[in-house]
Amino acid sequence: MSLSQPAYLSSLQNNIRARPIPWDGAVRAGNLADDQLKKIKSVDKVRKEQRKQTIEKDVKSYSTLLVGGPDGGSVLEKASKRSDIIQYILVLATDLINDAPALATAILEQPEPYKTFLALLNQPGNPEDAIPLFSATFLVNIIAISLTTSSKQSPRDDQALPQVFSYLAKLVKNQDSGLQDIGVQHFSQLLRTTRSKELFWKQKTDTVDPLFDILRKAVGAAKDNDSTLWSGGTSIRSSDTKFGGGVGLQLLYHVLLVIWQLSFEGELVGDGLEKDEEIIPLYTQLLRMSPKEKTTRLLLATLNNLLSTNKDTLIPAATTARLPALLSNLSGRHLTDPDLLEDLENLNTMLEDYTKNQTTFDEYADEVNSGHLRWSPPHRNPTFWRENARRILEDKKGELPKKLAEILGKGWESDKKVLAIGCNDVGNLVKEVPEYRSTLERLGLKARLLELMGDSDESVRWESLKAVGEWMRYTFDK
Repeated sequence: MSLSQPAYLSSLQNNIRARPIPWDGAVRAGNLADDQLKKIKSVDKVRKEQRKQTIEKDVKSYSTLLVGGPDGGSVLEKASKRSDIIQYILVLATDLINDAPALATAILEQPEPYKTFLALLNQPGNPEDAIPLFSATFLVNIIAISLTTSSKQSPRDDQALPQVFSYLAKLVKNQDSGLQDIGVQHFSQLLRTTRSKELFWKQKTDTVDPLFDILRKAVGAAKDNDSTLWSGGTSIRSSDTKFGGGVGLQLLYHVLLVIWQLSFEGELVGDGLEKDEEIIPLYTQLLRMSPKEKTTRLLLATLNNLLSTNKDTLIPAATTARLPALLSNLSGRHLTDPDLLEDLENLNTMLEDYTKNQTTFDEYADEVNSGHLRWSPPHRNPTFWRENARRILEDKKGELPKKLAEILGKGWESDKKVLAIGCNDVGNLVKEVPEYRSTLERLGLKARLLELMGDSDESVRWESLKAVGEWMRYTFDK
């Protein structure tokens, strides 16, 4: 799943390549050495093959030209006061290492190949300014080469990657979709090894969160457990294939690609992605919306990677999000991609193996443990509560009522029905097993119900009032 360079970046680079530079004046002003200018002119604005041959005849001096070394300083240091020359050289440098792999190898043999570029990357100013943007592009290309050509972990990559990730994260957080796409595609270029993914995950607040902000924007959901993730009621797509918040198909695809790459470290990231990002209900909703096989393929491949390495935690979350029913729907479509079909079959098998042994109690426990409640059948079924209330309170040393208290402790401003369902459940527990009232009270549930009687939402007020009524009924009976 290789990508072409972001169109917006190509446009910016082409503008720089077409810009006239007064080279001779720069030499006279001391912003450029004469031998540096000769080397630049010998490889600038020539055919790729000619450029490659010229560099390979004197690869060491071209390495020195770009990053400095024992034989002299870098052209970027010499031209430090000329932003036009720096921008031009940064674009040219990226072209050169891609056109002449021997140059990239020579640069990576230098003691500090990234030093000058990292300094330009971290200079004060806006992240979308040309110099840090083109510095990041060069660094992404050269580090990607370093990652894929060496089997050993490199300290210089370990030191550079967090700085580059931090810079790219600023682009992803930008409101300009063109800059977002550059940041996301650059992320993708760097996630080539287990080590780069570990470093990426270590900065997940900076790197992963903005990607999921884009995905939530696409489905029209807020981060605070918005009900659209669970109800499946989001509008699918507009005629120009733009999603919620104006997220375009290409940006969506590139974000999904990065998460797919990350999902190969499923044991490392799986539980965190569900806990922090609610990836299972989010991806279930994205599957409902997916307009192309290529996005469906990435969604299913990611889910397959994550569920297969986190069966105990993520498969229950998948059943709560009603993923099995959706996969059954997908199986009935005319899908042709063999990788997609294989992932779909694997997911169906995993989920069928789990659900065939599920009891109603298990389904309820999975839902509570997911951290989100919906009006699934058990909540309003008197028989369920008669048969299972005591088990809910006693199973695994009372984990489920603790989880209910945690759920009810949140505000749920974007999904008030969660509070109403939680109140309903507490009321049923008190009704069926009144001797556990003191236990529930110690969890803060009685106090929370009294608070919710004054909630702005009518259904929350009604369910909390009923639950408090059960509490008071048994108090008076006693």
